[in-house]
Amino acid sequence: MDTDRDDGPAVDDLAVASALTAVRTSPSSHRRAPAPRRAAANGRALNGAESAGGRAELRAARRRKLRRIQAFVVVGLLVMMTIVRGLMFQAFSIPSVSMEPTLLVGDRVLVNKMSYDVGSLQRGQVVVFDGAGSFVPERTDSPGLFSRTLGAIGLNNGEDDYVKRVIGLPGDRVACCDAQGRLTVNGVPLDEPYLFELDLPSRDRFDILVPPGRVWVMGDHRSRSADSRAHLGDPGGGTVPIDKIVGRAMAIVWPLGRAGWLPIPESFERLTNGGAPGE
Repeated sequence: MDTDRDDGPAVDDLAVASALTAVRTSPSSHRRAPAPRRAAANGRALNGAESAGGRAELRAARRRKLRRIQAFVVVGLLVMMTIVRGLMFQAFSIPSVSMEPTLLVGDRVLVNKMSYDVGSLQRGQVVVFDGAGSFVPERTDSPGLFSRTLGAIGLNNGEDDYVKRVIGLPGDRVACCDAQGRLTVNGVPLDEPYLFELDLPSRDRFDILVPPGRVWVMGDHRSRSADSRAHLGDPGGGTVPIDKIVGRAMAIVWPLGRAGWLPIPESFERLTNGGAPGE
């Protein structure tokens, strides 16, 4: 009887102790406890990755926008430069031998289109002019945009553009030739060191009074130049309206081996000092 009473409580205490030990040492209890922390960490990592990806995409979009803005600015500047250059300067290609030896076939000259707005027309200047109405009949059509664009960079001259040297101004009397075979302007002989080798000042005789608002022009290769002399019977008597002058040829810009300025020859100073009508 005593034995039965002692064994009962001992078994119960051992079972409780074993159960508590099992609860404390159960592996599953250790695995379940950190689960919320891992989920939070995984959530933060996922959000961080999404945030980093969003920032990278935003930076890429900003770079694309900046490149578009830069492209627009560059194109705008090029267009502006082309317009300004077209208004102030223009390149012309020399197509013939009429201005040799000063200008050779294939030379490109830079023409100052503002020269007669900010300066004065002078004898001896090499000019580019539109011969329509004086050297050739007036045209009824106009060049297209593509042709004008090519012309602005010297790749396509106007069909009626000519390059010659100004010899007589409005009111000047230009004649050829005096007893020594020289060209005269207002009775003053003109020395012409720029003429093509062995060329005469002119084989044709003429005596012309330059009308108001017009100029008399001649090529430096006189025997190969269809200049004012060749149009004595045309309207204007071979002279060219000043408002048809595109501009003054300032310099040769191509080829580089011939690059240089196109100054007024010193021989014209004598006319400037003594030629009253055109002054």
